[in-house]
Amino acid sequence: MSEAKSEKEKRKIQSEKKMRDIMTAYYIDAKTARQNNKKVAWITSGGPVEPLIAMDIIPVYPENHGAMIGASKMGVDLCEKAEAMGYSNDLCSYARSDISCATVNGGPIGGLPEPDMLVCCNNICGTVLKWYEVQARYFNIPLFIFDTPFCHTEYTKEAKRYVERQIGEYVAFLEGVCGRKMDQDRMKDVGRISFEGQKLWQEVLDTAVNKPSPMTAFDAFFHLALIVTLRGTQQTIDYYQGLLAEMKDRIRDGIGAIAQEKYRLLWDNLPIWYRMKWLSKKFAEHDACLVADTYTSAWCGAMKYIDENKFLDSMAEAYSRIYLNIGVDEMARMVIAMIDKYQVDGFVLHSNRSCKPYSLGQFDIQRIVEKERNIPCLMIEADMVDERSFSESQISTRIDAFMEIIKDRKKGRA
Repeated sequence: MSEAKSEKEKRKIQSEKKMRDIMTAYYIDAKTARQNNKKVAWITSGGPVEPLIAMDIIPVYPENHGAMIGASKMGVDLCEKAEAMGYSNDLCSYARSDISCATVNGGPIGGLPEPDMLVCCNNICGTVLKWYEVQARYFNIPLFIFDTPFCHTEYTKEAKRYVERQIGEYVAFLEGVCGRKMDQDRMKDVGRISFEGQKLWQEVLDTAVNKPSPMTAFDAFFHLALIVTLRGTQQTIDYYQGLLAEMKDRIRDGIGAIAQEKYRLLWDNLPIWYRMKWLSKKFAEHDACLVADTYTSAWCGAMKYIDENKFLDSMAEAYSRIYLNIGVDEMARMVIAMIDKYQVDGFVLHSNRSCKPYSLGQFDIQRIVEKERNIPCLMIEADMVDERSFSESQISTRIDAFMEIIKDRKKGRA
């Protein structure tokens, strides 16, 4: 084995294969649900999945599928199909690819399993409301909309009453579709397991505080899948316990995610799925490691509002106060806390054409970060799935210039 190949193999995260096996089995289970008398629910990524798990309903995430479409570089074809159906190219590329995919069973796994119900939570954006209404009409199935008021600065008593009332309606909806009552003891177990899984995921992310970091944000984007898809299952806990142990072993053995970590960066917004490998290599060429990101941390940010012993009651606040459902000043405070925690030298913001709630406040966040922490910031314009919005030469030039600024500043401090 060549020295370069041996070095690459040493840095490879061994848990990746187990993750792929788990996700393969999960999709097989979902695709064969009806043969096994199980029901499938399509649910938004920020939606309350735990009641589905407690009711033995298989949750399926069109956004996760959209990420797979992007990573497989199939996004342009499916987005163009949606545009031919009359949908604007300004619409979210996850929505476009999902809407068209349903009509042709396209994508890397031959389409998603047909749903028995849809669960839509608008804590991530407003687009999901119309997107899921389109799919409810297409499949002619029931849709539950879980409405979370925007929390600019606080979670009011009125919002609390409003969202908590919906939890009862949500459970009643699931019981109606399934034709049976929810097992409350099972729901308590699922809530406890979900909380434990989120804690473990945060511990995995926290290993990146180490210098050198044992993982990159690009690794986190990959390993995030279980905390989104199977949150509330023992399988998720088992997996993250193994991944955490592997990260600790890497720290002990001095194995960094990149060959020579000199500069540490923070990423904002969704990944550019079809260019992850290129971006990872590009930053690594500058000895820069993206050690953390706001996207993968979003599944843990509201944990402080959860009472694991009263999960169903407390999840109303937790699901209302996730990262995309709070004001820009609150977002900026969270970003600054991450900058301090991970001791980063620069901030990379993906201005994502598709995700308006994530992108519209970024210039304000950038301004606050530059004022409060005086670190260089880089804004990259692209799209998470649609490659037509990506200019490799332009972004490459911007990264080079950004890294030169960071290097000059580090030299000046030396």
